[in-house]
Amino acid sequence: MDSRKIDKDTLYNLLAKRLEGDKFTTLNNLPNPSSFKDIQKATKEDWDTEYLDNILSIKIMSNLDDAINHISKYGSGHSDAIITENYTTAEKFLNNIDSACVYLNASTQFTDGGEFGFGAEVGISTNKLHARGPMGINELTTYKFKILGS
Repeated sequence: MDSRKIDKDTLYNLLAKRLEGDKFTTLNNLPNPSSFKDIQKATKEDWDTEYLDNILSIKIMSNLDDAINHISKYGSGHSDAIITENYTTAEKFLNNIDSACVYLNASTQFTDGGEFGFGAEVGISTNKLHARGPMGINELTTYKFKILGS
C-alpha cells in the first residue's frame, strides 16, 4: 500500500484510529499528525515513492478534479480505485483515470492475470503499446478494464 487520496470531508480521525493499531507503521500527511502515533508529514517525494513496506501516505483532496490531477501526475498507470455512491463522480473517475484497471467500490488487489482469466501472470506492463517489430491488429490493441464492486 502506498498512497490514498481522501475527500477533505472524510473523517480522517476514524481512518487513523482504525489503522493505528493495524499493520501500518506510518500515516503521512494527515492534519495534526502529532496527535497520532508514528505519523509524519508527507513530502513531495512520498508521492513518487513505492515503499515496499507498511507505510501509507494520505493526501486530502478538495474535490475529484484534484484527485484525478494528482493520480495523473503521480500514479503508476497500473490500477486505481474510487469508493463512492455517487454515479456521476464514479463515471468521471472511471473515464478520466488513465490506468490499465480502474475500480469502483472494489479492491485493486484483484489486478492479476489469474483473476482476469488470463492464466499465470508472466509480467506487468503499464505501457500502452507493448509490442516491437512487425505487428498485426492484435498487437495494436490496448486495454482498459473498469471493475465495479458493490
